[in-house]
Amino acid sequence: MTRAITILTENFADWETALLNSTARLYYGFYTQFATPGGLPVTSSGGMLVTPQLALEEIVLDELDLLMVCGGSFWQSGKAPDLGPLLRAARDKGVVLAGICDGTRVLAQAGVLDIVRHTSNSAENLMDTGYAGAALYQDVPWAVADQRVITAPGTAPVTFTREVLRALGIADDNLAAYLAMHGAEHGQAAR
Repeated sequence: MTRAITILTENFADWETALLNSTARLYYGFYTQFATPGGLPVTSSGGMLVTPQLALEEIVLDELDLLMVCGGSFWQSGKAPDLGPLLRAARDKGVVLAGICDGTRVLAQAGVLDIVRHTSNSAENLMDTGYAGAALYQDVPWAVADQRVITAPGTAPVTFTREVLRALGIADDNLAAYLAMHGAEHGQAAR
């Protein structure tokens, strides 16, 4: 069974990883969990209260296939936890890493984006993170995948879902049709 953990914080952007978690759990049998700082409940930017299954500090990378960082305003608040050691260890173990919206900032701060093609909400969004990957930034409105690292602007949950699942070896006709349905209004389903 594929195991995925999504990291959430206070004011997380609830739409960004919802399609991916739902698709992965419902249609592909993933075991999905959510982790927060201290394992405390958090409220999304839309007001949804989430009680996580575990604390960030309890994440065990053994047998984990996917570690995602959901975006949200907390990552720029100055109160965010340092995920650098966790993310670098996950990368070293071959865990697929994914960040969307300001979750990409967290990957940049950890140095994960220094050697892979990536995107974010904008190039400027990553500039104050101290990362060294600016030359690899892709100014595109869809998700970018490179070396098992997936990044996306907050407006691209459909292509984010597609690229994360592709990185995990899932790319069947049912998924293509499902994502085309969700992305039809944006004209990005065929990419």
